Amino acid sequence: MAYIGNELNTVFTVGKLYSIHYFEYMSTFAFEGESHNFWEFVYVDKGEVNITAGTRNIVLKKGEVIFHEPNEFHNVKATGDIAPNLVVVAFECTSEAMQFFRRRILKLDDMERTLLANIIVEARHCFDCRLDNPYLQNMPKKEQEDFTGSEQLIRLYLEQFLIFLTRHQLSMTPADTVSDSRAIKATKIRNDLEIFRRVIEYMEANLSEKLTIQKICRDNLVSRSQLQKLIMQQTGMGIIEYFSHLKIRAAKEMIRTQKMNFTQISDTLGYSSIHYFSRQFKKITGMTPSDYTSSIKAMSDPETAGK
Repeated sequence: MAYIGNELNTVFTVGKLYSIHYFEYMSTFAFEGESHNFWEFVYVDKGEVNITAGTRNIVLKKGEVIFHEPNEFHNVKATGDIAPNLVVVAFECTSEAMQFFRRRILKLDDMERTLLANIIVEARHCFDCRLDNPYLQNMPKKEQEDFTGSEQLIRLYLEQFLIFLTRHQLSMTPADTVSDSRAIKATKIRNDLEIFRRVIEYMEANLSEKLTIQKICRDNLVSRSQLQKLIMQQTGMGIIEYFSHLKIRAAKEMIRTQKMNFTQISDTLGYSSIHYFSRQFKKITGMTPSDYTSSIKAMSDPETAGK
């Protein structure tokens, strides 16, 4: 009996990639707008922003994504109260299924956020440029001496993102299309991601505290071994090391918001002194708080951003 092959249907085919950016905006940032003949989506990782999409004016909040269809005028402005973090991806996709995303504001789940994070990670491997320059229109590729597969992974992750997001919105979960054993595995993954999300939210809510592993585990009803394994899998860091990174991430946001000086930020985040805060900031970011302030202000100025 001869084998008969099945042609596999492709729903989304991503062609050219124009940009992948992760922006840390100042609370006063404003991008005046543009239109182009390819798709673009904006995801709010933190805070909220005002978005113009054609004739619509929208407040896009944390966890939400909006798609701009080809030739739709769009702009983005910080609200003035919160310094937002955004993921912006622009790409070519002529698949008919893209019409699903027209004029929609969607909420991402853990799986979709993980896929976005994977895209950002691979972009850092693939492109020889900063991903935090909102005015960059050309992303030169790195010269790859070793095999990475980053370009293909970016396309695959992006196509997966579009598929899972469509499934999610149509109330069709991945468990509907896999065997029971794979469904159980998928459930465990979702549970682990939920624990991870809960612990991260807990640490973010206690940034002014000197947390210990014991206290984090006790307050979140999770074992030490399970939490250490989960944090390492998701971040590549130990728990307390990652907590230090969260503190500095919050410090960067406070600096961009421009409502507190360095001493006030240090006190708010529970550092014992401004000197210790500065040392930790430089250890994690490679810059002093003053250097970071100058850098982010320069990056927000279209006159100097491309220089």
